[in-house]
Amino acid sequence: MKVINLVLLAVLIFSKVCNAQISEWREENRTGVSSETGLLKSWPAEGPTLLWSNLELTKGNSSVSFGKNMIYTTGTKDANDILYTLDMSGKLLWQTAMGRAWTQSYPESRATPTVEGDKVYTTSGYGDLACIDGITGKIIWTYKARELNKGTYGMWGIAESLLIDGDVLYFTPRGPETMTIAIEKATGDLIWKSVSLNDKPGYVSPILINYAGKKTIVNVSLGNVFAVDASNGEILWKVAIEKPAGYNWDLIMCVTPLHANGMVYVTGGYDVGGMMIKIGEDGKSATVVWTDKVLDVHHGGVVLVDSYIYGSNWLNNADGNWCCIDWNTGEKKWEEHWNCKGSIISAEGMLYIYDEKRGNLGLLKANPEKFDLVSSFKITQGDSGPFWAHPIIYNGVLYIRHSNALMAYDIKAK
Repeated sequence: MKVINLVLLAVLIFSKVCNAQISEWREENRTGVSSETGLLKSWPAEGPTLLWSNLELTKGNSSVSFGKNMIYTTGTKDANDILYTLDMSGKLLWQTAMGRAWTQSYPESRATPTVEGDKVYTTSGYGDLACIDGITGKIIWTYKARELNKGTYGMWGIAESLLIDGDVLYFTPRGPETMTIAIEKATGDLIWKSVSLNDKPGYVSPILINYAGKKTIVNVSLGNVFAVDASNGEILWKVAIEKPAGYNWDLIMCVTPLHANGMVYVTGGYDVGGMMIKIGEDGKSATVVWTDKVLDVHHGGVVLVDSYIYGSNWLNNADGNWCCIDWNTGEKKWEEHWNCKGSIISAEGMLYIYDEKRGNLGLLKANPEKFDLVSSFKITQGDSGPFWAHPIIYNGVLYIRHSNALMAYDIKAK
């Protein structure tokens, strides 16, 4: 195993020890890489066994998170975003209106709940934060974070999953007053707010890293990759995101950054491409090491496996290729067309890719030499619309969301 994968493994273990009860966006430490073991390495032609499906949800692009024998996801009903809670057999237990829904372009919920113990933390499409009792569905507190901090939003509202560390949670209003705020997890009271970079919001869920003796929130707006000291809100560094030549409208940044050993990879779609940023040894500076125009990810995420980055690029809004590039250099290893671009996660050296246009789900070996497809099948449940929710693996089960449907597939090796 290469050194960089050992670093990533250590980060995942540290995260599970320190945050054993946290379930959040894109698995452990928001890497998209699951620590699950003992999984199938191939599927039958019709796909793995479907344990259950639930078609009672309203439309949403949220993934799922987990609490004490409960599953949480979101949907949109009328003018509200709704938190849905199911038991582990897929039965709907209760639903709670959690805040004002985004009602303009693509008015479906999109932010994955963050769960710690028996508390669920959510943000709505308009930036209304809530802490909800995960057992009863009772609202514990609410906070109109975007509104009260003069925050802004893009053409598709707010798509940020809340970040938790200890007694604090973080949110990104952006706009003329502040970029990032810290809130008391128990009460919803404001602790601090950073200065503003006067930048427009992206649709990114940030990451929390430990580097150079600092806990740092690494985030992406439309004009900058930036880092915030988690203890006091100080902006530690920022790196400008360059628009492609002739690009006369706002960028659309949707991809959670990757971090390993003081290096941060960010990618953007729409021909923005990607870049690798090296954080200075003092944690207060950053420089661009390399850029790439291959892995130009729209909103399906990226994963790092054994020193290689995998994901799908943006050719246009209706198409894209699956790609692999070298973490250390940005060199393209391969680029392959398979159905359409989409989302990606990884476990046990395998890649799970979910085509956003037709709902094809593929299982690949994480192989830098070629697009190494082992198995695939097609998701047929759920109302019409794109397949945008990211897959997630939990206790040997692969959870797939499409529109109003949530499905659970048994992928545990027998």
